[in-house]
Amino acid sequence: MLLHSNIIGEGSPFVILHGFLGMSDNWKTLGRQFSEQGNQVHLVDQRNHGRSFHDNEFNYEVLVKDLKAYCDAHKLFEIILLGHSMGGKTAMLFAAEYPEIVSKLMVADISPRFYPVHHDSILEGLSAMDFDVLKSRGEADKVLSEYVSDFGTRQFLLKNLYWVEKGQLGLRINLKILKEEVAEVGEALPAHAMFKKETLFLRGDRSEYIGIEDEVLISNHFPKSEITTIANSGHWLHAENPKDFFKAVLQFIK
Repeated sequence: MLLHSNIIGEGSPFVILHGFLGMSDNWKTLGRQFSEQGNQVHLVDQRNHGRSFHDNEFNYEVLVKDLKAYCDAHKLFEIILLGHSMGGKTAMLFAAEYPEIVSKLMVADISPRFYPVHHDSILEGLSAMDFDVLKSRGEADKVLSEYVSDFGTRQFLLKNLYWVEKGQLGLRINLKILKEEVAEVGEALPAHAMFKKETLFLRGDRSEYIGIEDEVLISNHFPKSEITTIANSGHWLHAENPKDFFKAVLQFIK
């Protein structure tokens, strides 16, 4: 089964991977901007997310296999690869396993280290939504707000809502499997994994995902890496400060 994607523009292949509970649509605006710079942008939905297939198996090994199959099917090589959060972990492992396919790597707000599970309240809130009862986005937001106080995070999560049929809402994500396998999302990059080409790590100045203590680990796995901090942004740095994010990415790929 092939991953679903939205392909914009013509030129050098530029593949973007969303984070946990996200989807390719989150990257539409930036994707269009990158395409205007002479890139063919591939906004990809990872398995169990967006419009891609649902499957009981969910870990970085299979996410990497999915991306390899996608690149093979679209005859992509020498790609620029950008991943955010969970997508960043997929991108790191993919680049280490298939360095011949990746020309440049960018990782947004995630380090190669292990992260403990911290999505409990979000997953509880999504599970609390009963679509036999809920008939609008507003009603869904009301339920979710009891678990997730931050408005921006709720808006991000509610992008997963869609009309299954007239009058029947549902979630695009495979919530059951993502809940069961949530621990996989925090898994560390294997100790031996290494990518020796140019790599850019982008971190939000208000985010704690990449700390000073991560810098040595990053350079061990990615000896040709640099770290750029995006001002006025947290974990969703590309959404919170798209202007500076775009500028930093452009500078790196040019």
